[in-house]
Amino acid sequence: MAFGYTKGLTSFKKDMQVSENLIELYSNQQTLFGRGSIDRLLPLLAANPQPTLLFCGRSFLNGPALQRLGSALNDQILGYEIVSHEASPDEIDAWVNRWRGHVDRVVAIGGGSVLDAAKAFSAMMQHPLNTARYLEKVGDTPVQAVTLPLIAIPTTAGTGSEATQNAVVTDQQHIHVKASLRHAVFVPQVAILDPDLLKGAPDSVLATCAIDAFTHLFEAYLSRKGNLFTQQTALNGLQLFFKAWPNLNRDDQLGDEAREAMMMASWLGGVCLSSAGLGVIHGIAGELGAIKPFHHGEVCGRLLFPFLEVLAESEQADQQRLMAQLGQRLLPEDPAPPALALKAWIQQHAIAPFWQDGPTLNATDIDWIVARANSKNGWVNYDAATMTEMITAAWRVA
Repeated sequence: MAFGYTKGLTSFKKDMQVSENLIELYSNQQTLFGRGSIDRLLPLLAANPQPTLLFCGRSFLNGPALQRLGSALNDQILGYEIVSHEASPDEIDAWVNRWRGHVDRVVAIGGGSVLDAAKAFSAMMQHPLNTARYLEKVGDTPVQAVTLPLIAIPTTAGTGSEATQNAVVTDQQHIHVKASLRHAVFVPQVAILDPDLLKGAPDSVLATCAIDAFTHLFEAYLSRKGNLFTQQTALNGLQLFFKAWPNLNRDDQLGDEAREAMMMASWLGGVCLSSAGLGVIHGIAGELGAIKPFHHGEVCGRLLFPFLEVLAESEQADQQRLMAQLGQRLLPEDPAPPALALKAWIQQHAIAPFWQDGPTLNATDIDWIVARANSKNGWVNYDAATMTEMITAAWRVA
């Protein structure tokens, strides 16, 4: 939720015509962070008994986290819904129709798709129309400041959804859209960030989720909507990413510290993107996600590398200034241009080369994506030719 003083600041901005990059911070009412913090879930639920629905992935049902919580969790919930992909409007509407009038609170334990599905469900339980009516890009009705209370527990470190005001909804079958339900009150009421929940995840999952967190931090850092607050917050997150990236899959103290750092980086990425917005990488990724079931983090990571090539050649003054500051903070000894140094470091230290091989796109796919993509909050409005070059550098074209 937005801090109480932001309404006054917004009015002040209008009255005094202050800078356009005034920042509003959206944050959880309560954030619990630390190894083993999932143990706080059951006391939280028991302290305020009410009908509660669990959203989760199959990996949670078959994993050690559920075993750790034990049968006591069953005593606190009415039932559960399994989320295996980015939820569609129809799926959210079906959940709402099934549970409306029976659920007063939601718990989400899983990756970004699980958390977004739970956030969308929690909001739509308090709205009378179908989900698509409220979606950005295609909807015709504004959301209201109402939602069920939600406890969000990420089991991946990537989306930062536990700290954002938006719930991503995807329809690849009918209206071909990937868009958000967005309001400050949609930030989960409680977030439990337990880095131990990342243990045992496949290297490919750890890497593609982490590069999503990196992209959130990096694009928010470069955003024209940003200011000192978001830029320094993003740099802090990027430093944590650098600490974590090479060691995410280690089964030792270094691995524990890496997973802790990446969980924090992901949360900071959510804070930054909510405050400063994102750029062309997500401007493309959002449209690609409307037609292809590719992992969002991998999509962002694949697009990141050609974007860094474009960025290295940029003469835009604000981009040059920000990249110089980033290079001094993260790679001070590397003589290469900061964007190229960043690309090389990420690839050299990755635990999984997610950018190799992979699925293909065809020319029709690319034309469809580019016709709808945009540069969002970047300093440069990239043209169709540049976006096409980025896409064809990131995927094989069939």
